[in-house]
Amino acid sequence: MVLEGSSEALCPPPSLELRPSCNKSQPSPPLGSSSQPHDGVFPGDKEPVKYGELIVLGHNGSLANGDKGRRRSRLALYKRPKANGVKPDVIHNVSTPLVSKALSNKSQHSISYTLSRSHSVIVEYTHDTNTDMFQIGRSTESMIDFVVTDTAGSSGSGGGQGGGAAGEGGSGGQSAQSTISRYACRIMCERSAPYTARIYAAGFDSSKNIFLGERAAKWRTSDGLMDGLTTNGVLVMHPAGEFVSEPAPGVWREISVCGNVFALRETRSAQQRGKLVENESNTLQDGSLIDLCGATLLWRTPAGLRRTPTLKQLESLRQELNAARPQCPVGFNTLAFPSLAQREIVDKKQPWVYVNCGHVHGYHNWGYRKEKGPAGPGGTAPASTGERECPMCRRVGPYVPLWLGCEGGLYLDAGPPTHAFCPCGHVCSEKTVVGWSQIPLPHGTHAFHAACPFCGTWLTGEQGHIKLIFQGPVD
Repeated sequence: MVLEGSSEALCPPPSLELRPSCNKSQPSPPLGSSSQPHDGVFPGDKEPVKYGELIVLGHNGSLANGDKGRRRSRLALYKRPKANGVKPDVIHNVSTPLVSKALSNKSQHSISYTLSRSHSVIVEYTHDTNTDMFQIGRSTESMIDFVVTDTAGSSGSGGGQGGGAAGEGGSGGQSAQSTISRYACRIMCERSAPYTARIYAAGFDSSKNIFLGERAAKWRTSDGLMDGLTTNGVLVMHPAGEFVSEPAPGVWREISVCGNVFALRETRSAQQRGKLVENESNTLQDGSLIDLCGATLLWRTPAGLRRTPTLKQLESLRQELNAARPQCPVGFNTLAFPSLAQREIVDKKQPWVYVNCGHVHGYHNWGYRKEKGPAGPGGTAPASTGERECPMCRRVGPYVPLWLGCEGGLYLDAGPPTHAFCPCGHVCSEKTVVGWSQIPLPHGTHAFHAACPFCGTWLTGEQGHIKLIFQGPVD
C-alpha cells in the first residue's frame, strides 16, 4: 500500500537502531481481520457486546443494489471472540536494501516510513490482547471488515429517492476513479468497558503492512516516533455537544496514521500538514462523522441508537400518517406514503410537496411557472424554469415527491415525521432536519455543503428544510 503525498526534511541517523517504542497514554492502532460483522457472538452469550455502528450517509437504509456481506450501508461492530489488536513494539532505522526483508515477514505487522532512497524507518507492531481492530476501505480483500465505495455526488438537483450521497468530485456525478483508499482507515475498540473506540488513518494490507512512500506526508514526532498522513486524508468531526440532546456541528479535523489530530490542510492532498491540535483526540463519540474523500460515515453508539426509531417504529409512524388520511387540497384525493421497501418508484397516491412553502398535494402535471424576469445578456429569457407555482399560496419552487427517511440511525430522536429536507423531500422529525441542516459535509478537495443524510442531496433554501402542511379529510 503506497500512500503518496509530500515529504518533509528528515535527518535520521544512518545506522541501524533498535529500541522499544514509547508507551502512550492511549492504546495504539490494532489490526483488521476478515471476520464477518457478527463474529462477536460468543457461544452461550445472550447478548454480544456491541461497540457501535457505522452508517454510510446517502443510502436510505440499504445500498442501491442491496446490502451484501461486507459491502453494505450500515455495519455493527461487535466484540470479537479473540482480540486481534496490535500495538507498536520496536522501531528500526534501516537502509533501503533491508526494507524488503523486513516487510517480507507476513506474520509481523509493521508501518514503513520511507525517508529517502537510502533510508527508512520501520515500526513493528505486536499483538494487543486488550483491543479489537476493524478496517475500512475500498478493497474487497479479506482484511477489510467494511467495504466502502464512492457514493454519487449531488449539487442540489432535487433528485434521489434513496440513492447516492454527496461526497467527492466536483461534477456532482459518479467519479470514474475512486478517491477512497483501498485501506482507508482502521477503528480500534477497547475490549473492556467503557469500550472506547478510536480511529486511525490507513489500514494494514494483505501483507500486514502500511507503507508510506518517499513522497508521503510524514514526519518525526517530538518523542522520536514517526507519523504521517494519507493521500486524500481521513477527516473526522466530533459533535460540539451531545449529538442527540444538543445537536451542533464541531470542527472538521484530519486524523494521522498514529491517531493524532490536525487542522485541515489547504486542500485534501496538499503537501503541508495542518497544525497539531493537542486538546482534541481521535476517540469516537456518538455522532462523530468520518469522511474518506468519497463517502462519509456516521458513528453511533449503542446508547445513542436506543434513542432513535427502529424500522418497526418507522413503519408505525408511516401507518399513523396514512391513517390521518391526508388529502390533496386541489384534487381531494387521499394521499398515502408508500411502504418503506418502495424507494424508487413513485406511487400514484404518494404525497408531493412544494418545498418553498410546505403545502402537500397529490401529483399534478400543471403549474409550471414561465420565466417572467428580464432577459439575460443573450437577449431572451428561458421559456420555463421547471419550477411550479403552489395553488394554495402562489409561491414558486421545486415540486417533489415525499419519501420517509428509512435509516433510523440517522434520526436524532423518534419524534413524528413533520418536516422534510429541501429540495429532495425526505421526511423525518423536526429535530433531525434542524440538526443535519447545520452540518457542513466535505465535498471534493476543499468544499463543504449541508446535505440530506438520507440521499446526499445538497440542501437549499434559507433553512434547508420545511415544515409540512397537510390538508385533512373534508368529511
